[in-house]
Amino acid sequence: MRTTIAHVVFATAAVVLGSAVAYGQDVDASALYQRNCSQCHDAGINRAPLRDTFLSMTPERVLGAMETGAMVTMANNRTAAERRALAEYLTGKRFGAALNTSPSAAAMCRAQNRSFDPAAGPRWAAWGNSNNTRFQDAASARLTAADVPRLKLKWAFAFPGDLQSYSQATLAAGRIFVGSWGGKVYSLDASSGCVHWFFDAGAGVRSAVTIAESGSRHLAVFGDMAANVFALDAVTGQLIWRVKVDDFPVARVSASPTVSNGRIYIGVASGEEGAAAVPTYECCRFRGSIVALDAATGKQIWKTFMIPDAPKPTKKNAAGAQLWGPSGVPVWGTPVVDTRRNALYVTTGNNYSDPTTTLSDAFVALDLASGKILWSRQMTASDAYTAACRLPDKTNCAVSNGPDLDFGASPILVTQPGGRRLLLAGQKSGIVHALDPDANGEVLWQTRIGRGGTMGGIQWGSATDGTNIYVALSDIGRIMLTYSTSTDADPKQGGGMFALRLSDGERVWYTPPPGCGTRSRCSPAQSAAVSALPGVAFSGSVDGHMRAYSATDGAIIWDFDSIREYETVNGVPGRGGSIDGPGPVIGGGMIFINSGYPTAGGTPGNVLLAFSVDGK
Repeated sequence: MRTTIAHVVFATAAVVLGSAVAYGQDVDASALYQRNCSQCHDAGINRAPLRDTFLSMTPERVLGAMETGAMVTMANNRTAAERRALAEYLTGKRFGAALNTSPSAAAMCRAQNRSFDPAAGPRWAAWGNSNNTRFQDAASARLTAADVPRLKLKWAFAFPGDLQSYSQATLAAGRIFVGSWGGKVYSLDASSGCVHWFFDAGAGVRSAVTIAESGSRHLAVFGDMAANVFALDAVTGQLIWRVKVDDFPVARVSASPTVSNGRIYIGVASGEEGAAAVPTYECCRFRGSIVALDAATGKQIWKTFMIPDAPKPTKKNAAGAQLWGPSGVPVWGTPVVDTRRNALYVTTGNNYSDPTTTLSDAFVALDLASGKILWSRQMTASDAYTAACRLPDKTNCAVSNGPDLDFGASPILVTQPGGRRLLLAGQKSGIVHALDPDANGEVLWQTRIGRGGTMGGIQWGSATDGTNIYVALSDIGRIMLTYSTSTDADPKQGGGMFALRLSDGERVWYTPPPGCGTRSRCSPAQSAAVSALPGVAFSGSVDGHMRAYSATDGAIIWDFDSIREYETVNGVPGRGGSIDGPGPVIGGGMIFINSGYPTAGGTPGNVLLAFSVDGK
């Protein structure tokens, strides 16, 4: 799931190169160039500038091509330090000023309030509030449907050196907690955007920051792209503990932590799906898992693999590399706790190699205390897929060859009037599923809203108000770039917003996407997670727009185009881009939106935007 062709360069560098290119470490620009750039620039393939051409250019110009120009698709998953190192290496010149990613003194909050009570004010917890519903009630939202058309920008915060803004923000105790691709985690004042504290995790942070209680202390818990889980003091940002939850070279934590009764539950995914694009890579050995940690210490209580047995050698591929299996089944989404049944529910990803297994592309229920699997419900069988399946050289594509219809969306647990409960999730197949958690996952209804595909269907999740579920359709179209393993977005495919009735899955309304017009690097796909308040559902688009839809009939009642430059509260150059990944955070009369997502042809950006009625 979402380890797309645009991520191949990053995963390949980590696995095949064997060199350390993580944040905070020295960058071997020569090795990066040889592995990832030389095949085009040494030969001038498809009008790529020859290597010697760069000697007459400034590093600023080369960096600009990687960050906002023709090379953004190929370079978007390089770190800021790596992009700068490549620009200096290619031009033989140094930048005039060093990159500084720490907030300036002027960006810090003047008064440091040490009181911290998450229960005292509005809260948006972790990925999507209680049970992943991504719904904020009227008392906490402090916004009505009538207020939404008057929303205006109040402040903008920029993540220095980044090309994307894709960490779900959390609202608690008047603060916004948010991570960044550059590895920084921030505690911001929700009203003004000033920085209470910041922490350097050392690797990109995609998960939300979950606030957990441990004794008399409040913790800020999150995972990073190097498979570490951190607990910081939520008031000061001081590190309390850090644990690595998986030792596989490209394991990562994209899911947000779920906290219950002093335990932290978190899913583990990986980038191996992209690494397999290299024909000589021994595909594949990663196994997805769920880990339970003690909130006070980080000590592992249990770990349950989604493939019970370690992969074994199977056969040699056409390049002579040893193949392994079974593998894959990452957990991308945030778990849901069911205290009534003492269960934890997750959704899972696809297999990477043959043979395929029964827990891939599935809903899985685990015992909270032990991690034992209670039941599972597979939605797509025999789905083994890697990036090689989309390339001309399919050496490491499994025989089953996808169709890559795994779950990126987290499960939603909701109780209807009358007491019937539903476990819901949208799939990349384009189908929304409703299961009965009280009958071992018996299917209650299934509704198709799109055709689905590798980045199609429902990507990051939906929202429910207890009556309807509000679902955004991705179905993004991708155009392969002939000179690389990357893709650009198709401006004519994807998008649309749906409301389905919870009781039976019937469509209540559908609103088609407005379209891209003449904007470049644009797609109408609506891949980002949906958020809602009474009477309104919000959906972001790869075209850079955030739109608010009437929950009654789907009419668009507010539309903000985020692609523009911003004057930011932290003084860092800021620009909006595509909206993908997380959805808006709602609370205290404000909404907070991430903007910037260049993967698969989207538009880069690096801002968190805060809105209030009339911008006051």
